[in-house]
Amino acid sequence: MATTVSDGGRDANRYRSAQVGLTRLLVRDVRGLRRLIIPLRLRQSMPDWLAAMQAIVDQYSAASSALGAEFFDAQRDAAGVPGVFTAAVADPPLEGKTEASLRWATKDVWERHPDEATEAQAQPLDVRLEQAEKKAEQVAQKLVADAGRSTVLEAVRRDRQATAWARTAALGACAFCKLLASRGSVFAQDTVGFRAHDGCHCGAIPVFRGQRFEPSPQAAEWARLYQEYAAGHSGSQLARFRRALAEHDSNPLPGSH
Repeated sequence: MATTVSDGGRDANRYRSAQVGLTRLLVRDVRGLRRLIIPLRLRQSMPDWLAAMQAIVDQYSAASSALGAEFFDAQRDAAGVPGVFTAAVADPPLEGKTEASLRWATKDVWERHPDEATEAQAQPLDVRLEQAEKKAEQVAQKLVADAGRSTVLEAVRRDRQATAWARTAALGACAFCKLLASRGSVFAQDTVGFRAHDGCHCGAIPVFRGQRFEPSPQAAEWARLYQEYAAGHSGSQLARFRRALAEHDSNPLPGSH
């Protein structure tokens, strides 16, 4: 008998909650590293901060990957598909990728000539450091969450019993994430990459042979709103969808209420 899987099922929600909980711990530890940055010795202290951040990202990426592997294996068991397969955990992000992302997050802390400085770069140093810290938290969160998402997607690609995956989005997700989640299990086994932004807590749920995907009530509502207010209209359909969500969605977009 075919099983049913949903982006709003108990297992999907539990997995997303576990990743969100991991993010909270990550942010706590990232904020603890702020003490390594000495404002009067930025160039001397920044390398130590970058190295510590790399270690934190690697540590939490391993945990995120482990959660992703456990989730995939549990979903496979629940689907009752034949054969043996064990999801492999994704590697932490390459050192160069983490460093480049963190350097982008902190690019505004450095002194600029007044004629060349942007509005953000012209702020007092304490303001620039605070903004850089927020960006660094978001960058680290995405790097860590991507490790879990990559683990699930790579398992879907390698497992012959997996056919597709669907996006799971939180009720308070942005319009971009809700739009992709409304599409259901349209992401084929060989779909490349998972489109995510900083601070994105969306996940991927695998679909196996013989399974029927059933969208959650919220994903079905997002699909209805998109079809009614955005699909087939000229201009930016995402912008139209965003307005429809702000006006009609029972779970408003962040900042719209």
